[in-house]
Amino acid sequence: MTKQSFIKGTMILLAAGIINRILGFIPRMTLPRVIGPEGIGLYQMGWPFLIVILTIVTGGIPVAVAKLVAAAEAEGNEARVKSIFRIALAVATVLGLFFTGVIYIGARWITDHLFTDPRVYYTFLCMTPIVPLVAVSSVLRGYFQGRQNMIPTAVSQVMETLVRIVAVLAFAYAMLPYGLAYAAAGAMAGVLAGEICATLVLVFLYKRERLTPERGPILAQIGTTRRLSRMANLKQLLKLALPVTGSKLIGSGSYFLESILIVQSLALAGLATTVATAQYGALQGMIIPVLMLPGALTYSLAVSLVPSLSEAAARGDMKTIHMRLRQSLKLALVTGAPFAVLMYVLAEPICAYMYAQPGIASMLRMMAPAALFIYFQAPLQAALQALDKPGAALVNTLIGSAVKLSLIYVLASRPEFGILGAIVAITVNIMLVTILHGHSVVKLLKFRMVSSDFLKVGVCMAGTGWASTVVMHSSWIDDGLLRFLASCCTGMTLYVLLALVTRLIERDDLFRMIWLGKRFVK
Repeated sequence: MTKQSFIKGTMILLAAGIINRILGFIPRMTLPRVIGPEGIGLYQMGWPFLIVILTIVTGGIPVAVAKLVAAAEAEGNEARVKSIFRIALAVATVLGLFFTGVIYIGARWITDHLFTDPRVYYTFLCMTPIVPLVAVSSVLRGYFQGRQNMIPTAVSQVMETLVRIVAVLAFAYAMLPYGLAYAAAGAMAGVLAGEICATLVLVFLYKRERLTPERGPILAQIGTTRRLSRMANLKQLLKLALPVTGSKLIGSGSYFLESILIVQSLALAGLATTVATAQYGALQGMIIPVLMLPGALTYSLAVSLVPSLSEAAARGDMKTIHMRLRQSLKLALVTGAPFAVLMYVLAEPICAYMYAQPGIASMLRMMAPAALFIYFQAPLQAALQALDKPGAALVNTLIGSAVKLSLIYVLASRPEFGILGAIVAITVNIMLVTILHGHSVVKLLKFRMVSSDFLKVGVCMAGTGWASTVVMHSSWIDDGLLRFLASCCTGMTLYVLLALVTRLIERDDLFRMIWLGKRFVK
């Protein structure tokens, strides 16, 4: 088994995340052209409920497994590693199968009473088998992440994305003659095919790892290592997993209620069901994915932070904790800033060239300022979970969710606001939760970011926005797409140059990133 350092593990996940985001946008760009915003609305409408179920089944288990495995490995206790993995797998599998049966039996009632559009029923059925697959794969990912081996997670994600790209488009196109409801269900069946592939890849890599000479003799010597009882390991697993699950459940539960409340509020504002479904599909299926595209880095940082900070906390190494957290937040800030600027100043061409829907650009422009808060949120929440403070993350998420749902009901139901009122509510929630997470981390660790970094980023963002706007509105290139690409490239180039001039990015850091990229490619 190959164990990576924090930076190397992050780079591996980042590379996989970038590949996934880029490839993942192939169906996101083409699927709306096949089934339209209304079909996307049907496809997206079942996701919030699925995420709630997946949160109940797996919410805190991957984090708990990664943390406990990392701590056990730091102690050299291989028997405990094996025990934790088996217990977590058993718990997740039982929960996955149970909720799969519940969803299947109650699918018709759920789609008829909780959603405004009963056509989502077939999509709902197709997504049901995803639950046990994710239950198993989440435990395997947590195990490998606890070993600080990010390669299996990266490989499974890439394979899942490749299969999903082909399957989503093929199944949706094949079912389109039968109607939008069946086409949306076909798209969800494509997602299921991707999950099957990802789970099989992780199982294969786990079995191969156990058969390697490096691991076999160690795991065989259970009697020579210190071992807690199964019940003690189960208690520790639940002690860590339940608060994290609670925190995520509040977030996913509010997302589920948000999906219902937005469509219901739009109906109160006087919109027809089909129009409300289309607007919700545009927001969740088009705008939010664009906003989350640069989040590949923050996801990678968050996944790598949990075992890294847990191991440092087990040693009482506060210096490493501060250093890792500072590295993560600065990377999130520096890499996310230019994308937030481009999404704001180039909202129309982005929506036009990606989705052929320039009319939804106002949604993207409104949410662009919240992008930086999104990129900060994941590392901050991961730090709270790694340092045994998931309760703080839970309370912060609960406060943000209550504010968001209240604002959706108040604003989205008013005809003069409509879907834009929902966007205001979601933006306020993102900013508020990130600020509360930051306050909790500062209070816990007496942690401070370098204030001059924010000023430097502001200067770089201003330069990027100015350069991109000038190029986009110039007439020296007739072709709109070429002008858009030139605008993006000019803005990003100026951002890097300004970051080097202001010493936001050190020249050695830039060369190190290039060197790491070459090593990863090799």
